Amino acid sequence: MRALALIVRRDLALSFAGGGAMMPLIFFLLVATLFPFAVGPDAALLGRVGGGALWMAALLAALLPVDRLIEPDARAGILDQYVVRGISDEAVAGAKILAHWLGFGPPLMLAALPAAALLKLDGATVMRLEAGLALGTPGLAALAVATSALTAGLRGAGALAGLVMLPLAVPLLIFGAGGLGVQGHGALKLLAASSLLLLAGAPFAAGAALRAGRD
Repeated sequence: MRALALIVRRDLALSFAGGGAMMPLIFFLLVATLFPFAVGPDAALLGRVGGGALWMAALLAALLPVDRLIEPDARAGILDQYVVRGISDEAVAGAKILAHWLGFGPPLMLAALPAAALLKLDGATVMRLEAGLALGTPGLAALAVATSALTAGLRGAGALAGLVMLPLAVPLLIFGAGGLGVQGHGALKLLAASSLLLLAGAPFAAGAALRAGRD
């Protein structure tokens, strides 16, 4: 457990030291700022479609650092050192999922408050948005790490990661946006189930990808 905690702390420190943790937040807020210019100043229209736009922004924000989650450590031989020290690839992937979520999940939930104000979302919708982000962002982090492991070392990994991750994230996007409605409790339950499924399977998928890349 101590080794995994050190991996989480190291990844978080690298993310914040390089400024990479700020990029998803800046992107998220830029979407919220520019979206009203695209659809017009109609507050009722913004209130109806703004929540879905924020969910799409959250999905793309989770994708932004995907090429930096696994590839630098694999290239530097750090992942091999973890294996030599008896830390399984699945455990390393789980630690990286936690570090990635801590780096963008809670800050994204905080950034959603001013973003919701820009998009004229009412208080009840904001509460449902925050609940959905709390449930869905762990799944996005798990999917990002698994995708990063699958594409590590490949030419054009960033573009390829987008092609792999975006279709798999569609259920989270659908249920997250569906949970914004007044009768959205069922969608939030499905969002939680989808996120939990990704959290359970992503470490094993990432671990298998890392071993395949090492062979």
